[in-house]
Amino acid sequence: MEFFRIKKDIPFMKHALVLNVISLVTFALAVFFLVTRGLHLSVEFTGGTVVEVSYSQPADLGKVRAIVTGLGYADDTQVQNFGTSQDVMIRLPPREGQTSAQQSEQVLAALKADQPDVVLQRTEFVGPQVGEELVHNGLLALAVVVVGISAYLGLRFEWKFGIAGILANLHDVVIILGFFAFFQWEFSLAVLAAVLAVLGYSVNESVVIFDRIREAFRKFRKMDTPQVIDHAITSTMSRTIITHASTEAVVLSMFFFGGPTLHYFALALTIGIVFGIYSSVFVGGALVMWMGVKREDLVKTTRKDGDPNDPNAGAVV
Repeated sequence: MEFFRIKKDIPFMKHALVLNVISLVTFALAVFFLVTRGLHLSVEFTGGTVVEVSYSQPADLGKVRAIVTGLGYADDTQVQNFGTSQDVMIRLPPREGQTSAQQSEQVLAALKADQPDVVLQRTEFVGPQVGEELVHNGLLALAVVVVGISAYLGLRFEWKFGIAGILANLHDVVIILGFFAFFQWEFSLAVLAAVLAVLGYSVNESVVIFDRIREAFRKFRKMDTPQVIDHAITSTMSRTIITHASTEAVVLSMFFFGGPTLHYFALALTIGIVFGIYSSVFVGGALVMWMGVKREDLVKTTRKDGDPNDPNAGAVV
């Protein structure tokens, strides 16, 4: 389905160098902030205390969060419903000079002072060892996704597309992490899930564009590589706008109406969608062009009838 059709190809590759310099600077800044500031890891990674309480009526999460913040904890301390609207889970970072039991007692006392009907259901200490295991498993999951995407693109298209695709997708991941490092937003398991989702989402856009490049090489024999890539990107513009606009509408709904629990998850997705479009169009396409992809890489040629000097004679995919 197309809402509009662009009749004249947009010369994206003409501006590839400038756009990729901007991309490289953004990437370098993201790496710099990751190294100098690091990520503000959540309790799931660093260890801490998990307190579960229940109310006789649906809990006011905003009020609960305000009470916890009033005890000196950060504004982004995780306070969320679990199971029902009456059950609340609070994740507290470790505090020097306080045991897990003392933390939970302090929070429970503050909650009871506001609403006496609150009941403590469970207190659990998440140790640093568990946090290290989550970090290890999270990085392992990321590595497996990266290898899988590279293999898929390399087998479906050609090795140059595999390299271009994975560099473009890692570009998105590093920039997302750079934003979280710069602003010190909390990096939780939900955010990690969003990063992995962005990888899959971004590779889908790359596959669509790479498919169009292969089709254009077969169809337009007189076009050079930059023209083929420009045509491939232009021909997918309508689909790109429809797909990403509808996806972003859902993500923004989570961002504005999903509450603090989904706030950083939706924020990571938003950054990933924006840079996913950018990288698929400008980074991936430009890298393929600079690596010297040509028609012969994607189209098998058979010398049949016609000019024996024509390398495209009898070309088939």
